[in-house]
Amino acid sequence: MQRTPDSLRALLANLIDYAGLYPPAALPLSEVLDHYQAYLASPEVWMLNRIVLPAARLPEAPLGKDWRVTLLVDAEPGPLPAQVETLETKLPRRLSLPTYCEAPIDTIHGAFAKVRTGGLTPEAIPTSDALAEFLSEAAARRMAFKATAGLHHPMRTTMHGFVNVFVAAMFAWRGVERGLLLDVLNETNPQSFDFRDGELRWRGRGISTAGIASARRDFAHSFGSCSFAEPVADLRHLGFL
Repeated sequence: MQRTPDSLRALLANLIDYAGLYPPAALPLSEVLDHYQAYLASPEVWMLNRIVLPAARLPEAPLGKDWRVTLLVDAEPGPLPAQVETLETKLPRRLSLPTYCEAPIDTIHGAFAKVRTGGLTPEAIPTSDALAEFLSEAAARRMAFKATAGLHHPMRTTMHGFVNVFVAAMFAWRGVERGLLLDVLNETNPQSFDFRDGELRWRGRGISTAGIASARRDFAHSFGSCSFAEPVADLRHLGFL
């Protein structure tokens, strides 16, 4: 097995929130819990972040001691198990835990943003222009975000690719022009992303591993995916892993 360059590891570390309850997978809760437990024991666990659960199903979900949960809520949920680390809501404000808000970015107060990057129909996929604008504005506001829906594959196809989106976020955090973000989002050639020890290179532009790590920590947190195995398999197929 090839060694993962540290720039790629910094980009992918704890990147994927497992959301198997949600479409298009829409698995039964018991399968989702079993899968998350299995992923925690897999060699790719370093890419895994939290399990996504709705507040209404939390009483049905026995949580492992080492689990990490992000909980979808409509309002302040009250007392929660220690495994619940973050909340996600359509409200525009922070609740009792760090909160991702699926709301217009200029209405969010004291919280993180949540951006929808796709859906079940072509109409649900935002344009690259809209995503570039979001990344530019969020970076300018120094507002961290997570992405949800649609990032099923690493590279841009008819849908957005998660490598594209998060590399674009790395550049946005550095304040580059929106046109470059648009080019990164629309990139379809995986060989244009050159992950090395110490640096990521994209078409002559570089970002250090330290820069990637700090942007991931402070800005581009994660994305929700109804599968964990498929993104990992696609990364292997492309030769990234």
